[in-house]
Amino acid sequence: MADDNTVLITGAAGFIGAALAKALMDRGQPVLGIDNLNDYYPVALKQARLATLRDEFADRFAFEQVDFSDHAALEKALSGRDFGAIVHLGAQAGVRYSLENPRAYVASNLAGHVNMLEVARARQVPHMVYASSSSVYGGNEKLPFTVEDRADHPVSLYAATKRADELMSETYAHLFRIPLTGLRFFTVYGPWGRPDMAMWKFAERMFDGRPIDVYNNGVMKRDFTYIDDIVSGVIGCLDRPPADDGRPKAGGSVKPHALYNIGNNKPEQLMRLIEVLEDACGVKAIRNMMPMQPGDVTATYADIDALTRDTGYRPTTPIETGVPRFIDWYRAYHRIQAR
Repeated sequence: MADDNTVLITGAAGFIGAALAKALMDRGQPVLGIDNLNDYYPVALKQARLATLRDEFADRFAFEQVDFSDHAALEKALSGRDFGAIVHLGAQAGVRYSLENPRAYVASNLAGHVNMLEVARARQVPHMVYASSSSVYGGNEKLPFTVEDRADHPVSLYAATKRADELMSETYAHLFRIPLTGLRFFTVYGPWGRPDMAMWKFAERMFDGRPIDVYNNGVMKRDFTYIDDIVSGVIGCLDRPPADDGRPKAGGSVKPHALYNIGNNKPEQLMRLIEVLEDACGVKAIRNMMPMQPGDVTATYADIDALTRDTGYRPTTPIETGVPRFIDWYRAYHRIQAR
């Protein structure tokens, strides 16, 4: 049985979840990971992430395959296990997929989030950090996005579910005084990343000699944030639960509930990203210029002042450094020879 130094991570087979698990175990904290290993993207990648964690941290890493949107199965999986904090990263991700399969988002992101809040309540967990998303800002034209901005005009169901998670968390912080921290992630990339994200899709198509789809004719900006920077920010928040002192927190709550942007604070033009990818891959991209996609936004840009003030968070990885690291990993994972 784990002790209360253990951190429960949902979505532990996911991109951020696996990276966070490694970082916590590197500093000596045991991790209990849960994940339903769904097939939104290839399960083999999720299994490979888990295998690296088991190989390196056999004594510190425990894993249960369970769907946290099923509260009975969740309670059974957690029975007899102790943990002193929760990082709830599991979710049905993806803006575009929410147009095709909305019920998956209702189950995972709404019912599942309530189930995790109930776990935190029943266990009287000292802190739960949970994943929100920069998508909550919708078509906000004011840049950079700050946590004080209005976030009630989402342009995708995915974004709406993430905003709902924030509101439900505020309720639990008010009613049950559970310390909660929501993180609005901006575009995350790096080794072991997600195949549904643009950077992976671009690399895959470039290595295959196929055209890449460039939406909004390339007039897009994203606050690309390297995975190591993201993990440092998550741990910084995990170590600093919001106090129940009646004072305003980041995001405006006077309950023990904080909201932070977690990004790179340096948006990059999509066309610049493609140039950096071309250099890293040694391949010239064939560009298929496309109109804007439904549910997408033209720009994301994180104001991270609150997170820096409260945790010391400072991202240090520009795309000129992070993208080649991703491509090096991608080549190794897919056994692609350098050209």
